Amino acid sequence: MKKKLSSKHIWGYIFISPWIMYFCVFLVYPFILAFKNSFLDLNVLEPEKAHFVGFGNWIDAVSDKLFWKSIFNIIYNQSIFIALTFLLGLAFAILLKEITFGGALFRTIYFLPVITSITVAMIIFNFISSPEGPIQALLMKWNIISEPIFWRFDKWLPMPILAVFNSWKWFGVQMIIFLGGLMSIDQRIYEAADIDGAGWFRKLFSITIPLLKPQIVFVLTMNIINGLQMFTEVFMNFDLYGGPYNSGLTPVMYLYAKGFDKMQMGDASATGLLLASIIYLLTMIQLRILNKGEEEGI
Repeated sequence: MKKKLSSKHIWGYIFISPWIMYFCVFLVYPFILAFKNSFLDLNVLEPEKAHFVGFGNWIDAVSDKLFWKSIFNIIYNQSIFIALTFLLGLAFAILLKEITFGGALFRTIYFLPVITSITVAMIIFNFISSPEGPIQALLMKWNIISEPIFWRFDKWLPMPILAVFNSWKWFGVQMIIFLGGLMSIDQRIYEAADIDGAGWFRKLFSITIPLLKPQIVFVLTMNIINGLQMFTEVFMNFDLYGGPYNSGLTPVMYLYAKGFDKMQMGDASATGLLLASIIYLLTMIQLRILNKGEEEGI
């Protein structure tokens, strides 16, 4: 019996060994290297001159106004993105659950932006939202705006505009997650609520949303983590410092500028680990909330 179990374990390790190698080479090793570099004054072009500076890079990161500007920008962006994506994802999931014919077709259509290359999607979005694009032309025709808006050069518009783009790009993921949660809810609960005379909104807020708590927590946490890593969208639209007002600067763009523009790999490593710590903290909060929900039987 022990030989059989041992054989099964060996085959199991063989099958997962490619993933373990990937994890060690592309995640563990870079993490160790970044941790070491975060305590060095390291210039990429002159690595032989690297020297130990202790927590100097960490102090520089948390005391840099541009770093906190990038944090403010991403919070500003995510406060819009999370709310908009949550509402779109939940609304379309509820609608698709009620569709009895053509549901698969609609799910495919709504999920298409997710599988579209973000570069292609951003090019299309930039065209339709540009001063010469159809959206602004319609807004001017309806007298909602009096002149074209160059949102990339505005002080406050870049983050809301990018939030709208990302909501359109990614709401399909939330829709599928919510749809799976809705399909798992026992229909007898709704039937009992109907007998008690509960209306649609009453069932939504008293049954649907409470029973979707695990999916909601997962979606919100996933959005926050992905938001902290937003890069391609701003890289395609702004310089490395987020435009004239730094209004397009995100934490990852700040990290990239430190490492590959100023060549300060020590500062970039400290910033990267700082962001990793924030992501880890958010993940722990997510797991704590989920475990609490399971203990309460939610």
